[in-house]
Amino acid sequence: MRRLAALTAATVATSLLVAPQAVAGTAFANQEVQWRQCTDQPGFERLQCGEFTAPMDWHNPRNGKTVTIAVSRTVPLNGKAKTAVFTNPGGPGGAGRTLPLVYLNRPKLSENAEVYGIDVRGTGASDNATCGGYQHRLATDWRDRSKANLDLLYGGMELQAKFCQAKSGEFGRYVNTEQTVRDLDLFRQVLGREKVSWLGYSAGSWMGAHYATYFPKTLDKIVLDSNTEFTESWQTVFDNLPAGSELRFRVDFLPWVAKYDNVFGLGKTAEEVRQNYEKTRARLVEQPVTLPDGTVVTPVLLDALIFTGLYSKDSFEGTAQLVALIAGTTPMTLAAPKQYPDSVMGTQMSVLCNDTPFRGDRRSLEREGTRSVQRYSLVGGYQITGPCAWWDRPNLKLKRPNGAGVASALMVQSVRDPATPLAGAQRAHAGFAGSRMLTVRDEGDHGIYGFGNDCVGDVVESYLVDGVVPPRDLSCPGVPLPAPGESTGNPLVKARELAVRAGW
Repeated sequence: MRRLAALTAATVATSLLVAPQAVAGTAFANQEVQWRQCTDQPGFERLQCGEFTAPMDWHNPRNGKTVTIAVSRTVPLNGKAKTAVFTNPGGPGGAGRTLPLVYLNRPKLSENAEVYGIDVRGTGASDNATCGGYQHRLATDWRDRSKANLDLLYGGMELQAKFCQAKSGEFGRYVNTEQTVRDLDLFRQVLGREKVSWLGYSAGSWMGAHYATYFPKTLDKIVLDSNTEFTESWQTVFDNLPAGSELRFRVDFLPWVAKYDNVFGLGKTAEEVRQNYEKTRARLVEQPVTLPDGTVVTPVLLDALIFTGLYSKDSFEGTAQLVALIAGTTPMTLAAPKQYPDSVMGTQMSVLCNDTPFRGDRRSLEREGTRSVQRYSLVGGYQITGPCAWWDRPNLKLKRPNGAGVASALMVQSVRDPATPLAGAQRAHAGFAGSRMLTVRDEGDHGIYGFGNDCVGDVVESYLVDGVVPPRDLSCPGVPLPAPGESTGNPLVKARELAVRAGW
């Protein structure tokens, strides 16, 4: 955990906060964000960075323990902003400071609003949660339902819970949605804003719906893109994922790869491509493949890479090339796996397991996992919330989002979203008063606004910037899948590249 600090006499002397015994939540609003250029790396010219301090525990802000929240912003070039928009990339646990860069290609938003990116508590440049580097998800093949492998699979989930809670310590108990939305509203106060708007993707729809539930009068416009079923539990949300991924895999990805068999050589029909994938996966069970960059591809990692590639049509080509490379690669000597930052995992597990109670136990997990694997072969056994069965959960009862007191919300949803399926989004829409649903037809991308669909862009910006609430549910056509070598120009890819270049 980084930079998690208790106020001392020395820091009080120079702090904008009052002494610990007099600290109340409202006192934190007196601080000021010192904005500065994020980095001198090219591409960051319009992005400013800063940070603010929040109580570690909003229910006990007087104990002096605080967390640092890292933030960013872009401002209109003319300096005249109609509104302020908080953004979130999802996860939960995704770092968000580069997200405002995505909207520089949407001048109606970026030149009329201050757009803020936030590394929420637990991740990015904010104080980090951690699981000590332990990662059970890729350790063993979830398709193998033998007793020995089930012991490894569910024993790993139990260890995951223990690692995350032990390594994040006290802080981990306060990495949850309730604490985070209070951080967000504090940020609004620090900025001196009576109201702000919200633009959140995926798990950012969960956060936005809960932000609106806790602070319905301080949110102006609310855009929820690629929606979780935020009216239910995280367990329900992630139980929906295998069906969504299987739909996108079979309806969009496999036929697309087959259409360009002359490029990828994986089969002339969707079924031939699927069989080639299955044969490749079976070969990896016997011998993993080491790629030129040192990444060791196991069957589970192959599934995870394909699943991630389903999020955006711009990822189809790279994903198909990767499968083709692995399918045609002679197994090599095992090498050390590529390392990834741990804070996203630590934050995600803390939020998932702290926020909502877990239903069931190991026995029910085994039964449900076996059924899911049989129905959804790609990621049916993933069971992302599985470690929550062993989690020592704090006494937290989140308010249930229902839209009460919320003036309006715009939900954007593709019909074949692989991570947050349409059916769950429709149920959340039905249970959230005042919401409007913008359904994107013949589309499967996870994350729509700002990524090349002008119809969606016009509706969202008319709502966010001009304040026009759609009188009813709407729909837009999707963007066709690009041919190999083409691109729809997804700016999120560039934002991620910039983040890597800056060492974020």
